[in-house]
Amino acid sequence: MLCMLYLRACESRLANPILGDQRAAEDVARIEYDFRRIHRRIAPSFNQFGVALRSAHFDAWIVNYLNSHPDSVVLHLGCGLHSRPVRLAVPDTTYWFDVDLPEVIDLRRNLYTESDRYRMVGSSVTEHEWLDDLPTGGPVLIVAEGLLMYLTPTEVTELLHRLADRFDTGELLADLLSEWGPRLSRIMTSGIIKWGTRDGREITRWDSRLRLMESVPVVNGFDRIPFTRQRSLYRMVHAVPTARNYDRLFRYAF
Repeated sequence: MLCMLYLRACESRLANPILGDQRAAEDVARIEYDFRRIHRRIAPSFNQFGVALRSAHFDAWIVNYLNSHPDSVVLHLGCGLHSRPVRLAVPDTTYWFDVDLPEVIDLRRNLYTESDRYRMVGSSVTEHEWLDDLPTGGPVLIVAEGLLMYLTPTEVTELLHRLADRFDTGELLADLLSEWGPRLSRIMTSGIIKWGTRDGREITRWDSRLRLMESVPVVNGFDRIPFTRQRSLYRMVHAVPTARNYDRLFRYAF
């Protein structure tokens, strides 16, 4: 969570940022943590652009949906320290709920203020109770950035069923790793990635109410990277299908 926040903050300081999350830089300054530890480990000069491209793709989809459905409910699942509810132009008629583990929400409450239309919910998304206080009916926009690959297929299926049962209509935005994800995770990160996808259609089989509408590799838009060396590296990633499709964003409707 802090790594993603720090990378967004680094990218925001560029002269021509892709995402330009100024609030991330402000939050880094407010959190008492030695971010030099992160800097040494995550190579911001390269990785900040992957994070920025992914978030920018999500932002564009979110804004487009809210422009068409200003009276919707937004569920930002596994929200971490994202600044979207204050950074994006959210309509006054939208209800926005940020959902994450209680300790994450405790930290968020030191950075953000709730309102009548913005609330923070401290719970694992795999629990059932957090949904009880949310509105019913639709439309709903479900944002799951950097989340579903850490849940088991059974947990994802149950979550999708509960959400589709509660709302009439909506969209799900999610990034998913390829089938290489869990294989590499077993080697590099003790198996924290639980599943990977070939084409994103597992979601539609786990809940047939969901339809795959769009898919885009995270590295699309690499030409917006302002530095030649980093842009060239991302161009090489984009040129290799296995690398290009390792991390993709998917948009589903129901």
